[in-house]
Amino acid sequence: MKKLILASIVVATVACVVFRGSMGAAYQPSDEAQADRAGARSIDPMIRRHADRMLEAGQRIFRFDTFGDEAFWGDTLKLHRAIEGQRFGGVGPGVSPATALAVGLKVDAEALSPETLNAIRQRRVDLNDPAVTIALLDANAVVGVTAHRDSTGGLASIGIQCALCHSTVDNSVAPGIGRRLDGWPNRDLNVGAIVALAPDLSAVAALLQTDQQTVRTVLNSWGPGRFDAELFLDGKAFRPDGKSAATLIPAAFGLAGVNLHTYTGWGGVPHWNAFVANLEMHGKGTFVDARLDDPVRFPVAARAGFANVRSETDLITSKLPALQFYQLSIPAPKPPAGTFDRAAAMRGKDVFNGAARCSTCHVPPIFTEPGWNMHTAQEIGIDDFQSSRSPDQRYRTTPLGGLFTRQQGGFYHDGRFADLRAVVEHYNTVFNLALSDQAKRDLIAYLKSL
Repeated sequence: MKKLILASIVVATVACVVFRGSMGAAYQPSDEAQADRAGARSIDPMIRRHADRMLEAGQRIFRFDTFGDEAFWGDTLKLHRAIEGQRFGGVGPGVSPATALAVGLKVDAEALSPETLNAIRQRRVDLNDPAVTIALLDANAVVGVTAHRDSTGGLASIGIQCALCHSTVDNSVAPGIGRRLDGWPNRDLNVGAIVALAPDLSAVAALLQTDQQTVRTVLNSWGPGRFDAELFLDGKAFRPDGKSAATLIPAAFGLAGVNLHTYTGWGGVPHWNAFVANLEMHGKGTFVDARLDDPVRFPVAARAGFANVRSETDLITSKLPALQFYQLSIPAPKPPAGTFDRAAAMRGKDVFNGAARCSTCHVPPIFTEPGWNMHTAQEIGIDDFQSSRSPDQRYRTTPLGGLFTRQQGGFYHDGRFADLRAVVEHYNTVFNLALSDQAKRDLIAYLKSL
């Protein structure tokens, strides 16, 4: 990835030099201009060093920084006590690796020794023992989760990171165990079921002005790969049709050049990072968004003062620049060879840019609109329930790179379309495209190739 960044800088520098050279016959720079140009060249190494530092720091923050949210997940919800179980001083049976993997938690193979990995491969590790989960936490191997020990050897607290929802693994060792894939949405992760394990949800119940059992019912309604970021803002747990209001966890890759980054807009990467770190992860920082001070649209947020959050110690704000830099550096992954028909995809590209009119909004190569990439529900032919929960009441044109990583759970913000065929059929009907069956198949092959 560092090579890609360096290559981009070199290309930009060479282009600048060539452009200036082409003007030489008509324009002779003064001594002062030449000195300025020399100074510009001398800044290049500093830019490269800065980029390297930002990339390294951003990756570390994305993978390992809790922003001080242990105070919420550990001290307040006491989730660590459910993980360790009664046997180790907590409550209940504890969470074994088998249970953790079943609810979508992932294990970073590169954090484990070769001996441990071999033992896992040879099934010499008891994945039904909560003690093994604690050992994995000690090794900092559970993606997106950090545990802290107390003086007696038990778990003192637990915190979460960005990687919990926005990373998975390549399953190279075993299902759920492998090398990290940052930016990939973890569509196996059952966030609601995990949080529902917490012994004490009174703080959440108080925020939502309900009881703990209702909170657990709501959390358990989300299902794998889903999370409701707006629940703590408007308190709407279910859609009018009775289904959960939770949306699918989005990808955090391929965001360079993309303006708004969530299904319903809200803001760019730094806004959403600050929003999530402060209001969803419950870290300690500063967050300002006057739009949340609306008691009609966002009654929970307005009541809780989420429009202006000021922690005594800010553990978030200084990390936002590097975190954004790293996220914008994560490219959309390419689909594995053999997962789509290349000849059909080539024909489908013409359909995408032509008869289907997809590229009108999904403008290559970023596959969303450059600029204000938002549309009303009516424009895309769906209901406005989720968009009405956002400030602009619109849906974002989702970038299409790496679509193959998002097949699990369906497409669109709520997974309403089970597969790409359903998406194509929807637009074929809404826009009266009259695509032939062959054109539809070719278009789907192209979408699979992105």
